[in-house]
Amino acid sequence: MIETQQQPSVTSVAVKYGFLTALVGVVYSLIIMVADLGDNRILSSLAYLILIGGIVLAMKQYKAQSGGYMSYGQGLGIGSIVSVLFGLLSGLFTWIYTSFVDTEYMPRMMEKQREQMIQQGLSDEQIDAGMKMAENFQGPLTMILGAAVITLIFGFILSLIISAIMKNSRPEFE
Repeated sequence: MIETQQQPSVTSVAVKYGFLTALVGVVYSLIIMVADLGDNRILSSLAYLILIGGIVLAMKQYKAQSGGYMSYGQGLGIGSIVSVLFGLLSGLFTWIYTSFVDTEYMPRMMEKQREQMIQQGLSDEQIDAGMKMAENFQGPLTMILGAAVITLIFGFILSLIISAIMKNSRPEFE
């Protein structure tokens, strides 16, 4: 009698870890925003470590449920779904926070950006153009979808690398 193992769903594992990773990311973002450290690029970039951790944990979980096997494509799918959920929920949180909780957050960040541009010696025209461009990304749709698209692109690139490291394809003939 041949025993077949139930293959887990890439989507179910990825959605579970996408939401968990996004929850951790939102809590981290909340801490940064409340502490008014949103302009600190190093601290803001650490959110991507949360994303990497979520992708790795999701792939480990998938492999554990499928007898230690995960193809490159399955890993890429898991990482992409985790990334897009992370981006969507992070963008949604940022929009809600800046629109309803701390309505002065974005103006403070814009002023800090303006000061940085002045310190860099940019002309008034360059500063005005940069500020105008930044204002265009403050609407709800651009904030939410922009975060999702950017995080998906970055997460896809990360998933290419992580999947290559973690893949363990099933033997052709068992």
